[in-house]
Amino acid sequence: MRRRRRALSTLQQKTASVQVSQLLLRNLSWKLSRRWALYLSNDGEIDLRELQRKLVGMKREMFLPVLHPVYHNRLWFVYFDENTHLIKNKYGIREPCMRRARRVPTWTLDLVCLPLVAFDCLGNRLGMGGGYYDRSFSKLRVAIRRPLLIGTAHEFQKVDQLPSEPWDVKLDAVVTERRAWLFAPTGANCA
Repeated sequence: MRRRRRALSTLQQKTASVQVSQLLLRNLSWKLSRRWALYLSNDGEIDLRELQRKLVGMKREMFLPVLHPVYHNRLWFVYFDENTHLIKNKYGIREPCMRRARRVPTWTLDLVCLPLVAFDCLGNRLGMGGGYYDRSFSKLRVAIRRPLLIGTAHEFQKVDQLPSEPWDVKLDAVVTERRAWLFAPTGANCA
């Protein structure tokens, strides 16, 4: 999947990114979300810069994941705007510099866009293997308030079934360039 994602042309990547951004903002409840956590694309992931531009115009707050400095395989979410100083983390992925950064608890986010390698009809997500998002959101599975977790992907990244472990955090939806896949607990609305 990663190889196929990276093999897409610049035009294919840009077209898919614009379409994903449009579909994300077509859903009224998502569009009304005030606090969005995004990511900076890497390794052929859907690029969310178009969505970012639209959210700025809509006066939404945006946050980016930052590798937790102490706890292994966890993320912090830090305020992000056009003035945010970015540095490369240990994986070569750009993230906000933590000096003078405004960090927020995960439960205060309204909507989180997650990159993925593959997804299935039950809302299972295959990431890059570090478990960062799972660990960062695992305690919110039973919380009264938690953000919507929405994967962004190319349509070809949908697979029939992924292995699932008890600690995996399921997605509420995945948005591709073709459609929004909304997941019921049984996966019944994924066809």
